[in-house]
Amino acid sequence: MSKETTLHFFCGKMAAGKSTLAGKLSTQHNAVLLCEDNWLSKLYPEEIKDIAGYIKYSSRLQEILSEHILSLLSQNVSVVLDFPGNTVNQRIWFRDIFEKAKVAHVLHFLDVSDSICKRQLKIRSKNMPEGTAFTSEAEFDAITEYFQPPLETEAFNIVKYEIK
Repeated sequence: MSKETTLHFFCGKMAAGKSTLAGKLSTQHNAVLLCEDNWLSKLYPEEIKDIAGYIKYSSRLQEILSEHILSLLSQNVSVVLDFPGNTVNQRIWFRDIFEKAKVAHVLHFLDVSDSICKRQLKIRSKNMPEGTAFTSEAEFDAITEYFQPPLETEAFNIVKYEIK
């Protein structure tokens, strides 16, 4: 296990297994785990009903947490950010953090097929109340339209997990 201070973050479609991996990595690297879903559900429980609402409140959360994350990294505490880096624009936030903090980074890319994601989404959503946002196949398809796998030109340190 490396003692180098590192920012870990993720790219992968909805229900690809990002949160499960994030939990394992935080334990493995003795890192602080920050989960977007947990924060959003506590801070904005009634506000997120669609993709536009998610984008609005996710952006607010990033603004709130950026300085906190930088503070942790500056104290040599590794951080696992269970926030999606599923578009080039989303990944800019992560780059800004690790470059300002001058720490190592790893982009964990979960390259998982749509069929596996949809199967996992059904399992994950089984016990959620009816009407819970982002639990249907239609929502999966709508969100996946925005998905952009990381490009070589983005120059991230990538660990790829391929599940087809």
